[in-house]
Amino acid sequence: MSTQAVPLTLHYRDGCHLCEDMEQQLLELLEPGSFSLTRIDIDDDPALQAAYNVRVPVLSCGEIELCEHFLDLEAVKEALASYNRGSP
Repeated sequence: MSTQAVPLTLHYRDGCHLCEDMEQQLLELLEPGSFSLTRIDIDDDPALQAAYNVRVPVLSCGEIELCEHFLDLEAVKEALASYNRGSP
């Protein structure tokens, strides 16, 4: 069974060390090609800034928020596995 790259979204803020740490951990701890990452700077949109201001970084898979502030590796791995089973 082949797997596809799972689309993940990282809501972040420039200069945020937690945001940088989460992105780096994703790259180091997950299988290359197992995910694609869309980065969204919350400070580019007042609505996103209001929603995520003190919560960044927030990592999501589709509409499901997987973790905030720190990487929850188990939650991310579960989401990747579920996505490839056809249940995002």
